[in-house]
Amino acid sequence: MSYEFITTEQRGNVLLVTMNRPEVYNAVHYPMHVEMSDCWDAFAAAEDQWVAVLTGAGDKAFTAGNDLKYTASGAPDARKGLPPKGFSGLSSRFDLEKPIIAAVNGFAMGGGFETALSCDIIIASEQAKFALPEVKVGFFASASGVQRLSRYIGRLAAQEMMITGRTIMADEALKLGCCNEVVPHDQLMDRAMELAAEIANVSPSSVKATKRILNSMAVADGLPESLDYSREVQTDLAKTEDFREGVQAFVEKRKPNWVNR
Repeated sequence: MSYEFITTEQRGNVLLVTMNRPEVYNAVHYPMHVEMSDCWDAFAAAEDQWVAVLTGAGDKAFTAGNDLKYTASGAPDARKGLPPKGFSGLSSRFDLEKPIIAAVNGFAMGGGFETALSCDIIIASEQAKFALPEVKVGFFASASGVQRLSRYIGRLAAQEMMITGRTIMADEALKLGCCNEVVPHDQLMDRAMELAAEIANVSPSSVKATKRILNSMAVADGLPESLDYSREVQTDLAKTEDFREGVQAFVEKRKPNWVNR
């Protein structure tokens, strides 16, 4: 299928998906969310696509996350929020029975990190950087960052990252457990496709069965309900002066003036 903000390429039984807005560091706006959600729907239905690799266009960014400038632009769909399946069509998707490898080629910030965490395996370039910096602009990591990071790396380390919004480099991400592997930048896509081919060589039915159980575990842990609550809290946060100030300060490239209300 043809998209405006992402590209897709099938290589054997592997689907390569590239977030393709390099001029804004592959930041995701509402039209791109919709395209990505549609892409994953098609991937789920395709009998000859057994595993996917997700990456970002260019050498600087996997994705910068939420496109705040678009959010503040006044575009008709800028305030629509997320599609039903969540950020990048992934963060609230609990029925996909095929694995996705995130090939993180640069910084993965906010919703970009949440997108990677919503994948099954994360391979990072040595140039990759990770952060949930939403608190610096009046948001919080409501697209599964709070839930997934605290599950994957432990609550204490996750709390520090989420509350400070600090950025970690690829080597620290590996030590904390934020990614599976770090490779030289020029070897990232080769390694991701090699791993995808390895997965494509095992029984796709067995992989689907494994993911079915993993999905059921996430549901049993209450992850869908927790994400619903995150959206409620985000709605309340959006009514605060600090939220409006954070977005405006980001657009104006200045330090926010927080008022705690």
